Amino acid sequence: MPSIDAIGMVARDLPATLAFYRALGLAIPAEADAAPHAEVELAGGMRLMWDTEATIRSFDPDWQRQPGQSHTLALRCDSPAEVDALVERLRGLGHAVQREPWDAAWGQHYATVVDPDGSGVDLYASL
Repeated sequence: MPSIDAIGMVARDLPATLAFYRALGLAIPAEADAAPHAEVELAGGMRLMWDTEATIRSFDPDWQRQPGQSHTLALRCDSPAEVDALVERLRGLGHAVQREPWDAAWGQHYATVVDPDGSGVDLYASL
């Protein structure tokens, strides 16, 4: 049975996208900004990967970005205060906040921010 090894995303502006994910705390080397592909290994060996639109078109010349969002990443934080701090940090860097922090009925403090490519990123912590 295959196992999920990585989640890949296509970035309109790779340096801006990587800066967003660095602001979330991912250790992405600075030299990745100039590359056509970047990736970072997450806890447990899973990888998060980004390709430029030009990279995708290099093997799929007819590729077009489709409207709408087909995925959301979810990042677990250590505390509700960390969720709030990350939201304010990203807002201060000019990133959109889709849903302000709130206490969900299922026992988590939750917020959704938006990366430079329009993808939602959920931040949450147990209450």
